[in-house]
Amino acid sequence: MTFVIAEPCVDIKDKACLDVCPVDCIYEGDRTLYIQPDECIDCTACEPVCPVEAIHRDTELPAEWQEYERVNAEFFTATTGLGTPHGASAVGPTATDHAYVAALPRPASAG
Repeated sequence: MTFVIAEPCVDIKDKACLDVCPVDCIYEGDRTLYIQPDECIDCTACEPVCPVEAIHRDTELPAEWQEYERVNAEFFTATTGLGTPHGASAVGPTATDHAYVAALPRPASAG
C-alpha cells in the first residue's frame, strides 16, 4: 500500500507534507507534488497535514481521482526517468509534470 497525491494539490503545492515525511519520498514537479510509490512506507504522516486533503491511500482514492495512482507512479518512470532515487531532497524540484497534470487547465491569474 502507498499514498497518492491527487488533483487538489495541483497549482497549490503547500509542501507541509515534505516536512513530515520520514523517508523523503515526496517529490516536487512543476505544478504538483508526487509520492514515489516504491519509497513510501505507508506511515500516514503526510495525510493529516495536507491542508487541501489531496493525499489518500491508494486503496481509498475518491473515484474522481483514481487516475492519480497511475500518474504518481508514471511520474518516476515515463515522465522523468527518476526511477527510485531514494530521496527527494537530493533531487530537488523538477521543472516537469506528468502529461495528465500538465494538460489540466491552469487557474486564471489574479489581478
